[in-house]
Amino acid sequence: MTGVAKNTVVKLLEDMGTACATFHDFHVRNLKVRRMQADEIWCFVGCKKKNASPEQKAEGWGDVWTWVGIDADTKLVIGYLVGGRDGGWAQDFMEDCASRIRNRVQLTTDAHKPYLKAVENAFGAEIDYAMLHKIFGAPTDEETRSYSPAKCIGSDMKTVMGDPDPAHVSTSYVERQNLTMRMSMRRFTRLTNGFSKKAENHAHAVALHYMHYNYCRIHQSLRVTPAMEAGLADHVWSIEELIALLPKPTVSKSTIDRDLFRRALGEIA
Repeated sequence: MTGVAKNTVVKLLEDMGTACATFHDFHVRNLKVRRMQADEIWCFVGCKKKNASPEQKAEGWGDVWTWVGIDADTKLVIGYLVGGRDGGWAQDFMEDCASRIRNRVQLTTDAHKPYLKAVENAFGAEIDYAMLHKIFGAPTDEETRSYSPAKCIGSDMKTVMGDPDPAHVSTSYVERQNLTMRMSMRRFTRLTNGFSKKAENHAHAVALHYMHYNYCRIHQSLRVTPAMEAGLADHVWSIEELIALLPKPTVSKSTIDRDLFRRALGEIA
């Protein structure tokens, strides 16, 4: 499709993903956030965990989760983390998000238990935190055959810490962002062979997606990018500006030596 070697494209993804993650880590900080929503989105690398051999699991194959926190007002993705779904990953994710926010925030998550300890350790008492437990009905035989998700038949709100406003206890925005990610990246499309074959490349693709989402993609409801709404940018980034994040190529010593040798031969001739 591109006319270049596959390894060249993969190397570009690695470099671009690293550059995007570095830029996000350095610039998406000191944020004023009133309402934050957090969630995890599932995918897999190579194959599903239940089908992976011990050797494949050692190489990073199996289920992989992307933790994401979003500002409900600006739609800015505050922080993200690609990894497992246990308490250690929850702790790392929440500490990262807390380090980027400068004020007391209202947080809503789903009822995933590792959030409880992680939020307390990361934010302390300076947070208004509520869990939203959604109740799903059992899928019908027809829904099971068509691979349809279970229908939500109710929800239960639990105040965990502080005094969250019940009117803003929701995970709708972060779940809609998850849908945007599934629609934007082939790696997240279900029932296809487009899934990642290497965990590192999966993480690079996620970093590139969120950089484009925050800085290049105009949000339909905002009419600007999330970064502009959050005050991190004053214009819509172009693809050229995104690519400019790549480090400037360096000339290896061997190349310099060859050039000097050629010039010397030319002078002798």
